[in-house]
Amino acid sequence: MDRPDGKIIERDIEKEMRTAYIDYAMSVIVQRALPDVRDGFKPVHRRILYAMHEDGITPDKPYRKCANTVGSVLGRYHPHGDSSVYDAMVRMAQDFSLRYMMIDGHGNFGSIDGDGAAAMRYTEARMSKISEYMLTDIEKNTVDFMPNYDERLQEPTVLPARIPNLLVNGSSGIAVGMATNIPPHNLTEVINGIIRIIDEDNVTDEQLMEEIKGPDFPTEGIILGREGIREAYKTGRGKITVRAEAEIEEMSGNKQRIIVTSLPYQVNKAKLIENISKLVREKRIEGISDLRDESDRNDRVRIVIELKRDANAQVVLNQLYKNTQMQDTFGIIMLALVDGEPKILTLRQCLDYYIDHRKTVILRRTQFELDKALARAHILEGLKIALDNIDEVINIIRSSYDDAKEKLMDRFGLTDIQAQAILDMRLKTLSGLQREKIEEEYQSLMELIAHLRDILNSEKLVFDIIKEELIEIKEKFGDERKTKIKAAEGEFDVEDLIKEEQCVVALTHFGYIKRMPIDTYKSQRRGGKGITGIATREEDFVKQIFTASTHDTILFFSNKGKLYRLRGYEIPEAGRTAKGTAIVNLLSLDNGEKISAVIPIQNFAEGKYLLMATKNGLIKKTALTEYNSARKTGLQAITLKENDELIRVRLTDGEDNVVLVTENGMCITFDEKDVRPMGRTAQGVMGIRLKDQDVVIGMESIISGSKETLLAITENGFGKRTELDEYRVQNRGGSGVITYKITPKTGKIVGVKLTNDDNDVMLITDNGNIIRMKVNEISVLGRATQGVTLMRTNDGSKVVSIETIDPEEKEEEE
Repeated sequence: MDRPDGKIIERDIEKEMRTAYIDYAMSVIVQRALPDVRDGFKPVHRRILYAMHEDGITPDKPYRKCANTVGSVLGRYHPHGDSSVYDAMVRMAQDFSLRYMMIDGHGNFGSIDGDGAAAMRYTEARMSKISEYMLTDIEKNTVDFMPNYDERLQEPTVLPARIPNLLVNGSSGIAVGMATNIPPHNLTEVINGIIRIIDEDNVTDEQLMEEIKGPDFPTEGIILGREGIREAYKTGRGKITVRAEAEIEEMSGNKQRIIVTSLPYQVNKAKLIENISKLVREKRIEGISDLRDESDRNDRVRIVIELKRDANAQVVLNQLYKNTQMQDTFGIIMLALVDGEPKILTLRQCLDYYIDHRKTVILRRTQFELDKALARAHILEGLKIALDNIDEVINIIRSSYDDAKEKLMDRFGLTDIQAQAILDMRLKTLSGLQREKIEEEYQSLMELIAHLRDILNSEKLVFDIIKEELIEIKEKFGDERKTKIKAAEGEFDVEDLIKEEQCVVALTHFGYIKRMPIDTYKSQRRGGKGITGIATREEDFVKQIFTASTHDTILFFSNKGKLYRLRGYEIPEAGRTAKGTAIVNLLSLDNGEKISAVIPIQNFAEGKYLLMATKNGLIKKTALTEYNSARKTGLQAITLKENDELIRVRLTDGEDNVVLVTENGMCITFDEKDVRPMGRTAQGVMGIRLKDQDVVIGMESIISGSKETLLAITENGFGKRTELDEYRVQNRGGSGVITYKITPKTGKIVGVKLTNDDNDVMLITDNGNIIRMKVNEISVLGRATQGVTLMRTNDGSKVVSIETIDPEEKEEEE
């Protein structure tokens, strides 16, 4: 590598190529190929609209040559080829490419037959009416700006985007190692979906699909089936089948014809007709006597396929669907840039990120308007002082040459800004000021300032503004769906093919998970050594084991207070000694995030609550229905303070008693009614007061009149059951009572469970061993005792987790 000073730097070519290619790849990903999740634009589209906005090429102004706009974009913001800018500009003006055109073109901008646009020196364009709303309030400090390529000018990093453009117009692009293909949607439906999320924060994916039915292509067509839509909206990837819309008409002479009135998205009409002609000539499709294109100049599709006298129109149509692009697939990849990084997004995530963006825009706009109003009010206060002393003010100005400002400030206590505002006025204007007008303007400003401060202090008001602005957009530009959605033949829910059965799910310390049949483990006598329950790496061990149905919704709560969900059958099944699947391949966990609690849910019924306990003794109760919108990408279940973790979650009916147990053997019991229901993101209240660096390791809920016993297991394999009558109900927030006599021999408590004589219990060690025994074989002892040996740990292993097996689950084995 030559340097200006003549020296040569030797470098490893492999490392140099790797570094250079990574730089190139990131440049393509971020600067060219992928849209931003907030405004749905790639940089070139954003720069085109911003340049037109700066040049005043708005809908109410005359068209301007495209060459002029392309030159402005190239010269100011986009140092690439002119064809890349013009091609992007042309697509923004095509009503068969965009569901809602961002540019109003005048001239030949191409056609659905694949005809190219005229040269940029011939075509003219201006912003469309809807695109104006992409830049509304951009001058009010609503978005960040960055230097352009040569640092002469500033350009926006994103547009304010009052239109949810990413979903409304979709996007497609091929980057390096990844691609995006987001279909367009109906504006009215997308806005209805956003409003529903704002009104009902716990809206589920299924409920969201009641508002947003599916993609809505500008070329109309028919989408077959909802499964591909559902998969794409829930996972960010899916494939849908799109079919041309066709009608069969009867003709004279006992003949029929097929009229094609719409095509799948991005299908070239001319090539389709050419392909049909070729298939007829090759006799791969029979029964067609004539083929005509009667589409009009406005790109309204009308392809006439006349049939022979003895041809069956439905059979011919089916052949056309099978052998031509009259039926095509659209692969959905909802990939967009989030904070400059490419991410696969679900439908809910796309809308959530847009709502967050609009919230930020409105807050920044409000702050800008508040600052402006405060500045004007400050000047008006100075003018009021000047009016009260108008003669003296005028005398000071007339008698002073270069120190009038300082004299005004000293005499009347004015600020520099107020004094300058007075001096900037002509004496005639100053003397002619009317107090009533100034007072009226000042009072109006005070009301505006109060309102703006209310907005900044109220999330509800911000959301109300978002809704109002979206409703305005919907009323101006909303329309009916163009693409129909019909059920596919034989469409079914994948769950219908999954047999409902009980299973055991194991989760390891390093995050491997698997599903196993419940009869994998047979009961053993107390004091046994157990069988190998799961193969682990030497330093890994089974952390958690639970039972569920394959049809249950499994709620996974992480130590960081987030909630994820899977269906039981979505957890891969594996053998008893198999390692399992890394849970990060199933859930979008952050670095350092681990699953700390699991709740199988049959349905999200009213009257049920999730009771949560943290390591530092806090407890929270929230209605189960608030978590129905949980998704694989995570939902905040509880807000945690620093150095705290979520350790247990239980499903209750709100009428139980709560038991909290610490690892040092303390326990408190209190009425669940002492914990009022809170919102999804609340922190909770004090459940137990901890001493000597103690931490909570278990929580249970006790149903009134329960005959169960409290089972406690220690890390050295000791355990006991204790009657619930020994635990008196106390006030929430106390220190509790002793529930276990902790000694070096027993070790600290690792788990507690409410059990009855019909239960079995599983003990799991840190080396992967599991022992299963009958609960009625475990002694019932008093609170202040150390228990009996349940599992030998002579090899230095420690018990790390326990799980009970219910009677009905035992029946499954039999």
